[in-house]
Amino acid sequence: MSLVDTLRGRVSEVEARQKDLETKLAEPSASSQPEFQSWLRELGTLHKVLGPWQEYTALDEEICEAKEFMRGKDAEMKELAELELPELEERFAEVEKVILDRVLEDDPDADKPALMEIRAGAGGDEAALFAGDMAKIYQKFAALRNWTMEIVAESRSEAGGYKEIVLKVTGDDAFRLLRYESGGHRVQRVPATETQGRIHTSAVTVAVMPEVEELDYQLDEEELEITAMRSSGPGGQHVNKTSSAIRVIHLPTGLQVKCQEDSSQLRNKARALDLLRAKLYEIERQKLDDERSEMRRTQVGTGDRSQRIRTYNYPQNRVTDHRLGESFSLEKVSEGLIDAIFEALILADREAKLAAL
Repeated sequence: MSLVDTLRGRVSEVEARQKDLETKLAEPSASSQPEFQSWLRELGTLHKVLGPWQEYTALDEEICEAKEFMRGKDAEMKELAELELPELEERFAEVEKVILDRVLEDDPDADKPALMEIRAGAGGDEAALFAGDMAKIYQKFAALRNWTMEIVAESRSEAGGYKEIVLKVTGDDAFRLLRYESGGHRVQRVPATETQGRIHTSAVTVAVMPEVEELDYQLDEEELEITAMRSSGPGGQHVNKTSSAIRVIHLPTGLQVKCQEDSSQLRNKARALDLLRAKLYEIERQKLDDERSEMRRTQVGTGDRSQRIRTYNYPQNRVTDHRLGESFSLEKVSEGLIDAIFEALILADREAKLAAL
């Protein structure tokens, strides 16, 4: 079976699901259904497959037609076909990558906004400073892609940087790309406080989760302990003056989150619940991933935060991604220019998925 035939089989399933959703949404009572928003969101995801697919099949026909003219006796048409064919084939290859990545996608949450948790690990103050540097890299990358990024929660270090920071990222392909960042990030450099010029090694862990709506994951209020408290640390005029900070503990798991970014207790509570919901949902996702096929285990980047994925070597101006075995310019990465890393990861992931078909 050719690749086009394989893709056509997958797309037919997408088309069937599209018709099913359109039928549901056409019902007079559709907007009052609790699943209404999730149906609309899923339909938008399906269009991202079917739109490129139409272009893909049209290009396939044009390429076949051009090749037919090249075999013909009409010299003028043959010359035109020879001129057009390289451009058609180049565009066809580009669209094919888009289709492949979409139809081979096995994560139903891929098109959701992302919640990115950056936490300082081994290395004390230097790790916290590097967590701050990591946050800046992602903020610059988000700006380059016209994504919206906001701080959901943060815990600053006295020496600067962050003990922990949680960012919400909204925009096209936000979670689809940033999920590759989950794992351990190691830095090798001379800290500003180092007087003898010795290189220190510190670590930061990154966890990237899809934002989860209440419809997708219900929290049981009886399992939650919610406490209002005074804000602490740097944070503006409301710090230590009002009890606007919120801490939520999920009693069955012991997971806890705290939010104090807003002066409104209600908004802090909503953000804390969103973050807790995402963390609990991610635990369920990991359980499902563990039960999935070999395809999941062959993919580049499993999302396991214990996996060391990258080393940032400042003396050598080099960033090494250990999943790829490739190095990139630290200077560029520091400016948020990390597209090349994502492109390489996506390519490796695509090839692994194709090999597993």
